[in-house]
Amino acid sequence: MRYIFFFFLTICVSCRPINFSEKPNIILIVADDLGYGDLSIFGNEYISTPNIDKLGNEGIILTDFHSNGSVCSPTRAALLTGKYQQKVGVSGVITAKNHRDKGLSLDEKTFAEIAKEVGYKTGVFGKWHLGYDPKFSPIKQGFDEFIGFVSGNVDYHSHLDQEGFEDWWKGDSLFPESGYSTDLISKHSIDFIKRNRNENFLLYVAHESPHYPYQGRSSKVIREREKDFIRELPENMNEIYKEMVEVMDEGVGEIINALIELDLEKKTIVFFFSDNGGTRNGNNGMLRGFKGGLYEGGHRVTSLVWAPSLIKSGHKSSETLMTMDLLPTIAEFIGGNIPNDIDGLSFKNHLLTNDKIQARSLFWEHGSNYAIRKNNWKLIINKRKEKPELFDLNNDLAESKDLFNSHYELAQELMTDIDVWKQEIE
Repeated sequence: MRYIFFFFLTICVSCRPINFSEKPNIILIVADDLGYGDLSIFGNEYISTPNIDKLGNEGIILTDFHSNGSVCSPTRAALLTGKYQQKVGVSGVITAKNHRDKGLSLDEKTFAEIAKEVGYKTGVFGKWHLGYDPKFSPIKQGFDEFIGFVSGNVDYHSHLDQEGFEDWWKGDSLFPESGYSTDLISKHSIDFIKRNRNENFLLYVAHESPHYPYQGRSSKVIREREKDFIRELPENMNEIYKEMVEVMDEGVGEIINALIELDLEKKTIVFFFSDNGGTRNGNNGMLRGFKGGLYEGGHRVTSLVWAPSLIKSGHKSSETLMTMDLLPTIAEFIGGNIPNDIDGLSFKNHLLTNDKIQARSLFWEHGSNYAIRKNNWKLIINKRKEKPELFDLNNDLAESKDLFNSHYELAQELMTDIDVWKQEIE
């Protein structure tokens, strides 16, 4: 693939303030393993994503938005709870092979439960990845409706998980359904919107795309019962990856069109982002690293917010935000109660009036490696390296120049901050 990547200049453009006469609907659209350079709005000339681009061109582009984790389950736990994922016991991937009895504790309060408390209809369609056992089902954690899969990924056609288990559910019961998973997720999401057009609703659209297995609409089944899985990449990998992203984009367009047709676009806020950075099969643009790592390519993700009555067209934000900030932001918009023990900060006023986000340090952890972000500085502790690395992201977004030795005292301070944070999460 050939890509030209253009990093957005962070331009401060004031948004026009808005007072909703009624509570807004909330839609979260989450891509899976989407790279920072996989969208055409971020400079990709091979993959065409006009509908996702529309969200940014007519809304706000969050150029410094980060997933809480560099892999799937941790970010989703932080999204649902507004907390660092380590605090809720989901610091790593909940795997199909080894963790079928593990899941997000029902004692944790999710943004869906907050929405239900103020009268919202709630639905999630697609990937859950926060517990395999039905006792961890989304319908036990604040969602009125769930259709999708509970593992990290399924065959896009047979809907078998990585261990060969059937994995397509309706509520907490298996619900075999024919179709390409991306299309099914979009179809059920649109149906939910239409059925709840006269209600306040919160919709979580949790796409599988472009996570492996790499399959398009006409690709052959890879996982079949009683047969060995096909594990190699398809010969036409680039074309398949392109199709996977573009089919997801089609579904986003169908959601936007449904909102417009139902006259709901002016009372709806749509958040779009990825659960972590892209893999080596995708494109992270100029960012260093990939999914599973703590360089920017592992956790700086594409993020767009669209709300025609809320956000001025073409606004770009350079505020540093995290997935866990969605819960308090949503709660503020819908008039819900924000739990006192969360770590996320609401960026509602930033969207409304371009208010600055409260200064704070942010942390990442994966595989006993750690990173901290404080203002423009980022320090990474990699257990495989002799010493930590320190980068000035304002002048070196590609993390190419280690400044640890020249800013030793600052590095020591950030290392101490990581130690304090580790004690807090443990």
